[in-house]
Amino acid sequence: MADSPLVTIEDYKYPLGWHPPERPEARARAYCDRLERGQILFFPELPFDLPAADRQFLLAQHWSELRLHKNVSYRPSEDVLRGTWADEGTTERLHAILRNYAKQVLDFTAKFLIPYAGKWIVDFASFRPFEEEQRDLPLHKRNDLLHVDAFPSRPTHGGRILRIFTNLNPAKPRVWNAIGDFESLAKDHAEAAGLSRFAENSMSHKLQDWGGKLGLRGMGRTPYDMFMLRFHDYLKENERFQASCKADHVEFPPLSTWMVYTDGVAHAALSGQYALEQTLLIPPKALVSPQAAPYRILEKLAGQPLVS
Repeated sequence: MADSPLVTIEDYKYPLGWHPPERPEARARAYCDRLERGQILFFPELPFDLPAADRQFLLAQHWSELRLHKNVSYRPSEDVLRGTWADEGTTERLHAILRNYAKQVLDFTAKFLIPYAGKWIVDFASFRPFEEEQRDLPLHKRNDLLHVDAFPSRPTHGGRILRIFTNLNPAKPRVWNAIGDFESLAKDHAEAAGLSRFAENSMSHKLQDWGGKLGLRGMGRTPYDMFMLRFHDYLKENERFQASCKADHVEFPPLSTWMVYTDGVAHAALSGQYALEQTLLIPPKALVSPQAAPYRILEKLAGQPLVS
């Protein structure tokens, strides 16, 4: 489509960085703005080091749905690997590969998106070894239905969910549908998803905030966080929306990388196998275009604050 949200980055090469390396701060700020307004930054070639031996190891394993959760996850802040019951040697190698991937992505992103560097919260990395097409998952866990991201156990309080993906498949693209215009999406569907109810439920918000201060799991959510969890499910449950919405068809070739705010860009992984991903949470104060943040758009629609 002519208005595709995909923006191809061809002047950033590993290990040289920008080419030519002029005004990197201004250029980085412009790319932050593009991301925050719903565009997907696409790198046709790997913009960081990902050794061929590591890629080959991941592709050579015989992954089984019975031995994994939805994905293999890695928590950089704790250096903990979750989601696999492989033998000790395989687990140690997988741990090392994901640790290195997370480090490489963080180093690259700090140079490429300078306004965010040092201000983000490092969230999980993951390895996704299974084919997305016709994957048998419960409705709310399906990746092939258009949705915006929200994390049940990790409220963002208006912060944004930035995700960096790499397609490891040596032969096939990873195929998405995507809608980059969150404001239009919210105008069309937020009220039906219950925005007013969440905005007006101030007592629930106080209880959630109180629970969060006590360290209770899943508590401390703002009305925004609670609505976004509902919006994620609502979009997946809405068969009419899934069948008739106008989304852009995007293909990410082998060994390409892309970054996107998945809380604002509705996305669906239609097909693709073998991908790595790192998530960063960007606090509201670090945003270069805060007026484009989903919480600000939803507050305008609701007519009242959703984030304290």
